Amino acid sequence: MFSFLRPLLPALLAAPLLAFAAPPEASTEHVQARLVSSQAAVAPGQRFTVALEQNIKSHWHTYWLNPGDSGQATTIDWSGAQAGPIQWPTPAIQAIGPIVNYGYEGRAALLVDLTVPADAKPGSRFKPAAEVKWLVCKDVCIPEQVSLGLDLPVSATAKAGADAAQIEEWRGAIPKPANFAVQLKPAPQGVRLSGPATGLNLPISKAYFFADTWGAVAHSAPQAFRAEGAGWVLDIPAGDEPLPAGKPLSGVIVLTTAAGEQAWTVSAPMPEGAGKGPGPADLSAPAAETATPPPAPESDLGLLPALTLALVGGLILNLMPCVFPVLSIKALALVREGNHKAEGLAYTAGVLVSFAALAAVLIALRAGGQQVGWGFQFHSPVFVLIVSYLLFLVGLNLSGFFEFGGSFTGVGSSLAARQGLAGSFFTGVLAAVVATPCTAPFMGAALAFALSQPAAVLLAVFLALGLGLALPFLLLAFWPAAQRWLPRPGAWMDKFKQFLAFPMYAAVVWLLWVLAQQAGPDGVAMALGGLVLIAFALWLHRAGKGVISGVAMVASFVLALSVIHWIRPVPADAHAAAPGSAIEAYSAGRLAELRAQNKPVFVNMTAAWCISCLVNERVALSRPEVKDAFAKAGVAYLKGDWTREDPNITAVLKAHGRSGVPLYLYYAPGAAEAQVLPQILTPGLIVEAISVPPASSRSST
Repeated sequence: MFSFLRPLLPALLAAPLLAFAAPPEASTEHVQARLVSSQAAVAPGQRFTVALEQNIKSHWHTYWLNPGDSGQATTIDWSGAQAGPIQWPTPAIQAIGPIVNYGYEGRAALLVDLTVPADAKPGSRFKPAAEVKWLVCKDVCIPEQVSLGLDLPVSATAKAGADAAQIEEWRGAIPKPANFAVQLKPAPQGVRLSGPATGLNLPISKAYFFADTWGAVAHSAPQAFRAEGAGWVLDIPAGDEPLPAGKPLSGVIVLTTAAGEQAWTVSAPMPEGAGKGPGPADLSAPAAETATPPPAPESDLGLLPALTLALVGGLILNLMPCVFPVLSIKALALVREGNHKAEGLAYTAGVLVSFAALAAVLIALRAGGQQVGWGFQFHSPVFVLIVSYLLFLVGLNLSGFFEFGGSFTGVGSSLAARQGLAGSFFTGVLAAVVATPCTAPFMGAALAFALSQPAAVLLAVFLALGLGLALPFLLLAFWPAAQRWLPRPGAWMDKFKQFLAFPMYAAVVWLLWVLAQQAGPDGVAMALGGLVLIAFALWLHRAGKGVISGVAMVASFVLALSVIHWIRPVPADAHAAAPGSAIEAYSAGRLAELRAQNKPVFVNMTAAWCISCLVNERVALSRPEVKDAFAKAGVAYLKGDWTREDPNITAVLKAHGRSGVPLYLYYAPGAAEAQVLPQILTPGLIVEAISVPPASSRSST
C-alpha cells in the first residue's frame, strides 16, 4: 500500500533529524547555558576550543571536577566530534555549615578542545552536539540537563570567530602547570605539601590546595599554612579515601600574595607513612548527616537466595496494578484456538529480552560511574512520554480503532500467520516496560545484591526476575488442565478486549500526571498534542486514500515524535511539600537537625511514577490512625521525591541496600540506626513500628 512512499523515504527520515538539531543556547530555571566557539569557520582536521558558558542564578552554584563533600561535577557528552577533557577554571570554596564543596557561582566557562574530522569536505557543515548535565544547589540540589549544538561551515582555511578573544580571556582562568616543583611529606594527620616562592616576587600570605580526586583530602578540614625559609608549607589532613603511597596526589594550589591569587596545577607522589586524618565521622552526629551517606554494605545474600527472591518477586509483580491488565490480555489469547505453547514461549522471550536489555543498560551506566536503580528510566520525561505513546497505541488497538495486520504488516499470508507470535513477543516487552514502576516484596534484597555484583551475576538475577514475571502465562500455555479453568470462547471476548483498553487509557493519564511533575504544564500540553497527532494519523490510515493522505499520515507521526525533542525537565524544588502540610521536604541536613534534637523521624523515599509508593500512601500513610499516631509520638515526617534523578536520594537508597523506591525509614529517639520498614505498608505495621521503645529499635531489611 505504501510503495508510493519509497521515493520520499530519505526526506522523511531526515525530518526528525532536522527537528532534533540542538541549539547553541538553552536555559533551565537556574542556569543559562550556551556553547561558544573560537572559530567562525573550521578546516578539516583542525583542533579548536569551545566553551560551555554557564550563567548561574544568584545564590546557586554548580560543581568542579571534584565537588567536595557533596555534589556532582558537570558532565558533557559529545557526539559528532572528537573532544578532549574539560578544562576547569579554578573553583571557589562553598562552605555550607560543616560541609565544604568546590564549585562556581555567577558565571563559569568550561573549555573543551574539539577536533574536526580530517575527511570533512569544504562546503559541508560541522555540527558537534553536547548533552550537558549538572547539579545546581542552594539549600536544595536539583539535577538539570540541556542539549546544545554548534553549526559551523567547513572551509579550506579556518576563520577566527567573534568570540575568540572571550575564549582566550576565559583560558586565563584555567590553572597553568606549575613552573616549580612541589614535595609531599608525611604529617600526623595527612600530608605536608611544600614548595618554593620563587618567581612570585611577593610574600605568600595564604595557600589552599584543591585535590582533584574525591576523598584524597578532608575537604572540610582546615589547611594550616606557614612560610618556611624561601618557600611555603601547607598541612593537608587526609580524607576518607587517602591515596596509597607512590600514587600521585594532584590538584590545584592557589597561592595568595598582596597582588592577588595565582593558581597552578601540581602533582607529587604520596609518601610512605602519611597520616590517616581525623578518621571517619560519627554517623550519629549532625555534621555527618549532612554529608553523602556511606556506601552500601556488601550484601552477603548469595547467588542462589538472590535468584530465588528475584523469581518470587517477579511472580508477585503479576498482581501489581502495572502488569495485571497486560496479563489479562494474554490470558484472553489462550481462550482462542492456536499454538498456546508457542505463544507462551514468545511472550516469555519478550519479557526476558527486555529484562536482559535493562540489565545491560544498568551495567553500562554502572561502568560509567553512575548510581542507578530499579525504575531509573522513569526519571526521564522523554521515556515517560514514549511509554505513554505506546500504551495509548495499545489502548486504541484494543478498542478496535485499528488492527496490526493487513496492509500494515505487508504482503502474503505467511506474515499474517506469524502475527500471533509477534504479538505475544511484543506483549512480553510491554509487560516488562510497565512492570518497572512497581516494586514487589522480595525484589529489594535481590536487586540490591545484583547491583553490587559483577555483570554476569546482575544479568542472572534480572533474568530470574523476568522469568518470575512470565511464569504464570507460561504455565497456562503448557498446562492444558489449567486452560480448562478459562471461560469458553464467545462474543463476550470482543467486549472484554475492548474493556481492557480502559486500564491502558488510565495508565496514560497516570503517566501524564508523572510528566507534569517532571516537565510542567507545557510538557503535558505537548504530550497531549502528540497523542492527538497519533490518533489523527491512525484515522487517516482508516479513512484516507491516495498519496496526499499517506504523506499526511506519516507527517502526523513525525510531528508526534518531534515532541520528544522539546520535552525538557522543569527544574523545580522536587522535594517541596504541600503548603500547610505536616510533611517536610527531606534533606540530610534537616534529618541531622531533628535527630540532634532527639526527635523521632519517619522518612519516606518515593516517586510519582512508583505505583507501589502511591498505593502505600493511600492505604497506609494517609490513614487517620497513622496521622494520629505520628502526632501523639511527635514524629517528624520527611519525604524525599525521586521522580527526577536525585543523586542524594540515590545515595540514601544505596546506603540501605535498596536499588529503588519505596524506602521507609524510622529513626527512633536515641537509636543508632534507622529501622527499615517493609515495602508494602499497613496502618498497623506503621503504628507498631513507632510504638517500639527506642532501646528495642533495630535495623531490619
